[in-house]
Amino acid sequence: MALYSEKVMDHFRNPRNVGIIEDADGVGEVGNAKCGDIMKMYLKIENDIIKDVKFETFGCGSAIASSSMATELIKGKPISEALTLTNKAVAEALDGLPAYKMHCSVLAEEAIKKALKDYYEKNNIEYDKTLFESVDVCCHK
Repeated sequence: MALYSEKVMDHFRNPRNVGIIEDADGVGEVGNAKCGDIMKMYLKIENDIIKDVKFETFGCGSAIASSSMATELIKGKPISEALTLTNKAVAEALDGLPAYKMHCSVLAEEAIKKALKDYYEKNNIEYDKTLFESVDVCCHK
């Protein structure tokens, strides 16, 4: 069996939604000190729908593929649906990641949640703080 699935290789070689949204409604940045991966997600939200999403990732192929797939999974979706995205769903959509690369899918999930938290805070929107507990841990920006 190949180390990486065809989907991982495709999203690494041809990442979707790369870039910056200058007037983003929410921005989330996370990093993992152990592996050196850094992800930044930008969201454009209209009427509780994620109209656009872009990312910048400094890291390995799995980190880039996870960022790319995560953006594809939330683009055009309601915020409520984006909040339910899990790292397992990102990994499954990529047809799997090696166990030692699963942290990349975790970073993608957390970058999205951090961007949504930023959106809520910028707009003084009340939210359930328990939904964002994972993004407030020590080793993430």
